[in-house]
Amino acid sequence: MKSFLNVQDLGDLKLALAEAQEIKKERYKYVELGRNKTALLVFFNNSLRTRLSTQKAALNLGMNVIVLDVNAGAWKLETERGVIMDGDKSEHLLEAIPVMACYCDMIGIRSFAGLTDREYDYAETVYNQFVKYSGKPVFAMETATVHPLQAFADLITIEENAPSLTGRAGGESLPKVVLTWAPHPKSLPQAVPNSFAEWMNAADVDFVITHPEGYELDPKFVGNARVEYDQKKAFEGADFIYAKNWSCPGVTRPQDYGKILHDYHTMTHWTVDAEHMSWTNNAKFMHCLPVRRNMIVTDDVIEAPTSLVIPEAANREISATVVLKRILQSL
Repeated sequence: MKSFLNVQDLGDLKLALAEAQEIKKERYKYVELGRNKTALLVFFNNSLRTRLSTQKAALNLGMNVIVLDVNAGAWKLETERGVIMDGDKSEHLLEAIPVMACYCDMIGIRSFAGLTDREYDYAETVYNQFVKYSGKPVFAMETATVHPLQAFADLITIEENAPSLTGRAGGESLPKVVLTWAPHPKSLPQAVPNSFAEWMNAADVDFVITHPEGYELDPKFVGNARVEYDQKKAFEGADFIYAKNWSCPGVTRPQDYGKILHDYHTMTHWTVDAEHMSWTNNAKFMHCLPVRRNMIVTDDVIEAPTSLVIPEAANREISATVVLKRILQSL
């Protein structure tokens, strides 16, 4: 595997899930695989779980790790071609990328959407520049449009809590997974919901997306999922509820890309609380974290025994270990 951005990059998903369980039982089984290999983790944005879990995954595989915070201790980087660099950016990404590549064997990139130019964001401009100019395997630690390491960890968590997930047949017998929009005071990217939708469509689940009108995700991520604007109807019979906010993706309203379409104070009826969970089949609650309590989800729901947010975060180490292992095996 030379790059990791989408679910298709893993190949057979059932084999990848089996590999995740193998690694979870013996995390240092492949510690010799990464001897004298270096992973460079480049962060254009803040991180907690992604930073810690990816570093831990690399260490599990015996790798050296270099972490670069672009906005703390490095030159400010220009990403656009043709720009007269007379501002506060001292170095261009097109020189910085091949220099970074000199010091490592693979590169992880974390770079959020700007949420002002949909075409630029959805072209994955920054990520693809690393792929093109580094000459090294590149993997996504969240990009403008996707967060595949999170989605892989989410799927591992769902499988662990629905043991027959990969063996079921027939739509009615599948675990029902619901991705629900929830209010938030800030404009957030669509990367997590995009990837979650993409990965759920590739898995053996009954998948439903629910959100207010205007927040329709890009069709290439929605895939065959059912979209239900009535949140209560969507929740009925659900086994897993995945809550996440996202700003307007600009699919049906291009002029509103990246915007919050409603004052969040008027949308608190979308907050996942005990009443919402009562509509489900005693569903497990999921969220990628960090989460704004009593905006996305109430205290009682996230602290309930049915909350999977901590096991979900722990599985980030496992998903990253599988991905880095496969990249190492391709070197």
